Amino acid sequence: MTTYGNVKHPSADVIQTVKGSCEKISSDPAEVIPDADVIVLCMPVHQYRDALNRLAPYIDRTKKEVFVGTVYGQAGFNWMVHEMERNYRLENVVAFAIGLIPWICRTMKYGELGANYGTKVVNVAAVSPSEKFDRLKEIFFDDITVRWHGGKGEFYQACSFLSLTLSVDNQIIHPCRCYGLWKRYGGKWATEDDIPFFYKDFDDVSAECLMLLDADYSKVRDAVRKAFPERDFKFMLDYLTLERVTHNSKHANIKNSFKNSEQLALIKTPTVKLEDGTYGLDTEGRFFTDDIPYGVLIARWVGQEFGVETPFIDEIIEWAGSLRGEAFLKDGKIDLEYCLKDIGKTGIPPAYGIRDVRQILD
Repeated sequence: MTTYGNVKHPSADVIQTVKGSCEKISSDPAEVIPDADVIVLCMPVHQYRDALNRLAPYIDRTKKEVFVGTVYGQAGFNWMVHEMERNYRLENVVAFAIGLIPWICRTMKYGELGANYGTKVVNVAAVSPSEKFDRLKEIFFDDITVRWHGGKGEFYQACSFLSLTLSVDNQIIHPCRCYGLWKRYGGKWATEDDIPFFYKDFDDVSAECLMLLDADYSKVRDAVRKAFPERDFKFMLDYLTLERVTHNSKHANIKNSFKNSEQLALIKTPTVKLEDGTYGLDTEGRFFTDDIPYGVLIARWVGQEFGVETPFIDEIIEWAGSLRGEAFLKDGKIDLEYCLKDIGKTGIPPAYGIRDVRQILD
């Protein structure tokens, strides 16, 4: 039994300790990007686009190839990278995105000590151009999983970034759990001790929300498969199937997949202390800033373009918008004028100049 703060974790015994040092640390891309062969973004999804624009001028154009990617493949990362390539006339960039974050990690001491609770059994990534996957696996993917985790965590190639965009699970899990907590508790708690764990205390209300949202996503996925029959979309999966594949689990239902997860047991619900001393859902956190405009809203746009009705997606978008003063939908459709009025406000394809749904593949 290991204790972190006031949280006890039954299987958090330290198996190994790895020490290392960073050769160079800087907040200035001019000091670190020119020498880089592999550039990896690890940050909230809604910050990807800005980060790419900051680093693009410093990518070494004389290199044969520079890999630019992210550890979490939500929100059409290929659209963002291809926009960067066009704007900065880059011809040697290889884009990649890992489907799900390969491990569960937590900061023990900022800038000094972190904990890794283990890798997923199966990891998935998309790469463009696709023939560069094997090279990236050799120089990067294997180094972040199988090398340190006893051979576990093998990477497999997705046929398209769209497989990740429409199935990576944060955009499905986070909004549903927050909505379920709001429906059950009003999104407020009297004391910090009253706040439920985000995953370990997953309940029937949240599970029902997730089932309904994932059902809408599945209708969108089916429309994509029908529109692009030449792609296998092997890893474009519903939540529970994806969970079983990546974790090699046999969970019978959505609720158990969270309540029985040792990796996720320590995570508490993101809250902020309110003026009256109570605690409320943190609506400024990435569960709202990432997973709605750079997650659920993208599925809504794809569904709309293929004529798919998504009533629970709409319910989630409108609920989250009511808490944050946002109105992404108007008269039953995505309000493009609102969604595109500010750069970076949303991650729907038209934000990158993609107006034809048949152009959303790599």
